[in-house]
Amino acid sequence: MVETAKKQWYVLHTYSGYEDKVKSDLLSRAQSMGMQDYIFRVMVPEKEKVETVRGKKQEVEEKIFPGYVLVEMVMTDESWFVVRNTPNVTGFVGSHGGGSKPSPLLPEEVERLLNQQGQPEKKKPTVNFELGEHVTITEGAFNGIVGKITDIQPDNTSFMFQ
Repeated sequence: MVETAKKQWYVLHTYSGYEDKVKSDLLSRAQSMGMQDYIFRVMVPEKEKVETVRGKKQEVEEKIFPGYVLVEMVMTDESWFVVRNTPNVTGFVGSHGGGSKPSPLLPEEVERLLNQQGQPEKKKPTVNFELGEHVTITEGAFNGIVGKITDIQPDNTSFMFQ
């Protein structure tokens, strides 16, 4: 089966206080259940806050959205099942029940949240090469080697040449 869906960010509702545990468990489950190609990043948005404890000021991390976790994933029946059945996950935000799939976050919401967390969305570089074109490597261990482009894979920014 060819997967046509793309990865998007979704919001999970969790038991308050279990956000970090859900993040850890979800990443572990994705690995152990072979879902690395469907479940990518998990984020618990936090901000630094100065608190006074026993007369001393100290910086602490405070959850921006207590009880919520963000997950970047490709929504399939299998990935939905794995995420939904992770311990302490009570459901997806934007799902209307009855097994319906949730709505993803809007791209501008994701960009704002990632920037706040110091994790800007990775922009894909533009590819200015064509198949059959001759190129010269200008940096690194292969500096000076000339080759011909035989394959271009823009999703992982790799090129094959001979």
